[in-house]
Amino acid sequence: MTLLLTLMGLVGGILLGWNIPLRISSLVARYLSVAILAGLDSVLGGARAELEGDFDGLVFGTGFFANTLLAVGFTYVGDTIGVELYLAAVVALGIRIFDNLGALRRILLQRYVKRGY
Repeated sequence: MTLLLTLMGLVGGILLGWNIPLRISSLVARYLSVAILAGLDSVLGGARAELEGDFDGLVFGTGFFANTLLAVGFTYVGDTIGVELYLAAVVALGIRIFDNLGALRRILLQRYVKRGY
């Protein structure tokens, strides 16, 4: 049930974002992109934990906000000292996102095969 609500919220947010005309400055776009990646990583990690039977709402909620704030913080510190530090967050989050997607795919395929389809 929690996974379904999470996915519905994700799809609803994407549809809402696509239909609201919004201009974002290039300075804010860097922070927003890193925050979106951190949020997506947390959502996929939560979906993976749900399918593995190990989901905890408190861990998900605190992880979501902590990861997002940490990624934005890295971006801010990098901008302050003149180093493209946000790239480290992008690479790390990208690796985690693809890892979670691979695990989700494996779990769902195993369940599909076990049902005899």
